Amino acid sequence: MLFVNNNGKIVPRDMASIDAGSRGFLYGDGVFESIRIFHGAMINFEVHVQRLFQGAAALQITLPANLTSEFLASQCTELIEQSGIKSGGKCRLSLDREAGGAYLPESNNGVYFIEVLPHVDNDFQLNYKGLEIDIYRDIKLQKTFLSPFKTKNGLTKVMASLKAKELGFDDLILQNDKGDLLESANSNLFIVSNGVLYTPGLNDGCIAGTMRMMVINLAIQNNIRVYECPILPHNLLSADEVFLTNAISGIRWVGGYRTKRYQNTIARRLILLLNAFWMKELGQ
Repeated sequence: MLFVNNNGKIVPRDMASIDAGSRGFLYGDGVFESIRIFHGAMINFEVHVQRLFQGAAALQITLPANLTSEFLASQCTELIEQSGIKSGGKCRLSLDREAGGAYLPESNNGVYFIEVLPHVDNDFQLNYKGLEIDIYRDIKLQKTFLSPFKTKNGLTKVMASLKAKELGFDDLILQNDKGDLLESANSNLFIVSNGVLYTPGLNDGCIAGTMRMMVINLAIQNNIRVYECPILPHNLLSADEVFLTNAISGIRWVGGYRTKRYQNTIARRLILLLNAFWMKELGQ
């Protein structure tokens, strides 16, 4: 049986668990992190929590003194164990402003919510079939001080995902108002040309993905050059590889954009490095 933790109250997942007046539910007034469970343990937890805390601060959500990284780690670990997740999984950790008020909150105090789910894969796996992608043109992303964080205002990504399904694509790439490619509906974007990685910079307005940073670090440690720079649609046509990254799926290679077809040599190498790194970190 799976469980959730609603601000310290643990209940079965299939029971009602969202409080009346929840601002996260009513207004999207909160931030969240999706954390990969790898061989039964959360990975990259401190990086996720630091981004979570920074996002809460940007939203002017005040956290209780006891809501520390150590406390949240213990709460998440307890929920994983109680839910019986011993291999691959996903932990979603939310910080919302507490109930009260309408667009003007009555309080800025924060509350937390944790849920866990099993994941089909224990290790990170490279997708067998390359993704088919295109560009989402209906809504442009605007760079704001909230752009680096995973806020609960996700309608642009929802609409992009629906459009991808409608058009028969696996994912669509979103642009900023200058026409630069930023990210997909749920992942950061990388392209490879002549063995060099390129990815949009945070200054362009993409999310500060935890897997994005891990891939950058792994690449540099293994003598793969990386540049953060604007990426334009025509760069997709000249790239040798394109892949997408997020904390749960790891690295997913793209097979094609329109008539262009891609390899997956660097993506495959990075998946091996990623698994090796976390196996070593966990002592397995």
